[in-house]
Amino acid sequence: MFTGIVTDIGEIRELEQRGDLRARIATNYATASIDIGASIACDGVCLTVISLGPNWFDVEVSAESVSKTNISGWSVGKRLNLERALKVGDELGGHIVSGHVDGVARVVAITQEGDSTRVSLLAPDDLARYIAPKGSVALNGTSLTVNEVEGATFGINFIPHTKAVTTWGDVKEGDAVNLEIDTLARYVARLGEYAA
Repeated sequence: MFTGIVTDIGEIRELEQRGDLRARIATNYATASIDIGASIACDGVCLTVISLGPNWFDVEVSAESVSKTNISGWSVGKRLNLERALKVGDELGGHIVSGHVDGVARVVAITQEGDSTRVSLLAPDDLARYIAPKGSVALNGTSLTVNEVEGATFGINFIPHTKAVTTWGDVKEGDAVNLEIDTLARYVARLGEYAA
């Protein structure tokens, strides 16, 4: 489990297809404190650490994860939002995030509003019903509040701090973004199906 509060920006150093995709990710984390088998959210995808070095960790990514996320677009040099798994007693600054990406949203517009940046995204049709104004979503592993929703399009506002401590300062129109809907929204919708 995670909170969607990004604590490092990593960089892909190596990608190798070995049956599954293997990625080496540079990090500022103290890797001596990371165990083999630990979970780290990489752009919102919960991945398992399989190898470690002084300033990097390796993960393996299954074909299923590649097909459901934006990982097929990863390349050497790409920056990633990183978050280590939640520990009991940690502050919950964002919302509960599982690291199980539901689908990929697409950035359709970017506008400056003062010092902030408004980003509009198009959600997959089957996920759009779970996104509500003032609700939470995780986008590339970042816990965010939805501003407005119109059909399958929804808007997010990024303050300068968020852009500085995540990869959201790099966002461009057309970018594919990992989308995890709020777990609470999923269960409320499921309960509504049975009440009908």
